[in-house]
Amino acid sequence: MTIVQPLARSANLALWDRLQRLPFGSWLFTRALCWKAPYFRTVHPLLRELRPGLCRVSAPNRRGVRNHLGTYHAIASCNMAELAGGMMTDATIPATHRWIPVGMNVEYKAKATTAVTAIARLDPIPEFGDDPTELIVPVDVLDADGKAFVTARITMHVSRKR
Repeated sequence: MTIVQPLARSANLALWDRLQRLPFGSWLFTRALCWKAPYFRTVHPLLRELRPGLCRVSAPNRRGVRNHLGTYHAIASCNMAELAGGMMTDATIPATHRWIPVGMNVEYKAKATTAVTAIARLDPIPEFGDDPTELIVPVDVLDADGKAFVTARITMHVSRKR
């Protein structure tokens, strides 16, 4: 197996870095992301931080994401986890590779009645070779007090681009 080192950053990470120099750059990036993947728009996310090995996304607790109990809906939490995990994966893998989520295990630990933040983190960052691999991405969805009310482990299939 040949080990591939990232020669170039992903297009998304390069765009993120460029837009960070502008006022409202994070907002612009998030709007573009939600244009490309419209389902994420349902939680009204805002990317706060993106770099290899880390993505942090926040969202308000608004009526459209509440369940019948008035708390942040479980599936909205999964949406936040997938957004953070996907963007972190995209920023982490070499530009010569691609990824797709193939599974997600989720634990609902508590109720949240506040705005939320999803944090996907890989430490250490693995090396990617020519052979396809399954990358497990841990994501915590936190309430405003920093308590993880949902944890997810997203399995990403990572392979070389054709």
